[in-house]
Amino acid sequence: MLLPDKSVLASLLRRYRVCERVVLADPHDPVARRQLEDLAYTLCVLMGRRNVHEAIIEGERYLAEGRTVPRTAERHHG
Repeated sequence: MLLPDKSVLASLLRRYRVCERVVLADPHDPVARRQLEDLAYTLCVLMGRRNVHEAIIEGERYLAEGRTVPRTAERHHG
């Protein structure tokens, strides 16, 4: 499984949270709502999830991991 670059993911999560606050402050702003929807879609695709809440949880979990390469992708040299 391909995993996103952690810096890109962290940036997307920050942008999503900022945009979410903007939409909560002004729910009728069509530009902010569209940006939030676009960020939600991108997070879902990157994390392989069907809804943004799952994508955020998975993204935060991935960022919290100390490993940058998943175990299944490691190569053992012998």
